[in-house]
Amino acid sequence: MVDSVQNSTSVTTQTSASKAASEVGATQDRFLKLLVTQMKNQDPLNPLDNAQVTSQMAQLSTVTGIDKLNATVQALSANMTATQSLQAASMIGHVAMVPGKQIDLFEGNADAAVELMNPADKLTVTIEDAKGNAVRTLQLGAQDAGIVDFKWDGLDNSGTAMADGNYKFIAQAELSGKKSDPTTLSYGLVDSVTLNADGAKLSLGNRGDAGLDTVRRIL
Repeated sequence: MVDSVQNSTSVTTQTSASKAASEVGATQDRFLKLLVTQMKNQDPLNPLDNAQVTSQMAQLSTVTGIDKLNATVQALSANMTATQSLQAASMIGHVAMVPGKQIDLFEGNADAAVELMNPADKLTVTIEDAKGNAVRTLQLGAQDAGIVDFKWDGLDNSGTAMADGNYKFIAQAELSGKKSDPTTLSYGLVDSVTLNADGAKLSLGNRGDAGLDTVRRIL
C-alpha cells in the first residue's frame, strides 16, 4: 500500500513540474511571436524605437520571472502533498487520536482524552449512552493546559457494569468560576488513506475521516 501511494505521488509531482515548465515555455513563445510579428509589420516611416523594444523585453522578463516563481511554488506544493501522502500511508494499522466524542467500552475498559487550551480548576467528563442518557460522570479535578487522558472502568454512577459498545462523552472545564467546553479526543484505527484535493485523509472506520493536521497522537 505504501509503495502504491509513493509511486502515485511521485508521478503527480513529476507531472506538476513538467506542466509548469511547459506553461512557462509557452508564455515565452507567445510573447516572442507577438514581438517579431509587430516588428515585421511596423511602419517603415515610423519604426519601433529602442525604448519600445527594451520596454517589451523587460515585460517579457517580468512575466517569465513570475511564471518561474509560480512553477517553483507548484513544485513545492506537489512535493508537500507527496510527503503528506507517504506520512499518512505509514499510519495504516495504527491507532490515531483525533477530535471526536466517541469512546468504546470493551471488557470494562475505555480510553479517551480532553484537550485544554488553558488550565482548569475543575474538569468534568460525562459519558452518555446511545440515547444520550448520562451514565457516568467523572471528576478529573484541576488540570494543566494540554491533553488530559482519562480512563472509564465501564461502571455507571450506581456502580453497575455497562455493556460493551460505543458511547459518547462531553467535557466541561471551569477556571475561576468561568465554564468552557474543551475539545474532546477519540481514538480510532487507521484502516486506509484517501487522497483528494485537500490532501491526505485518514479513514478511521466509524470515526469517519480525519486530516493529518487534526491528529494529536499516533499509537
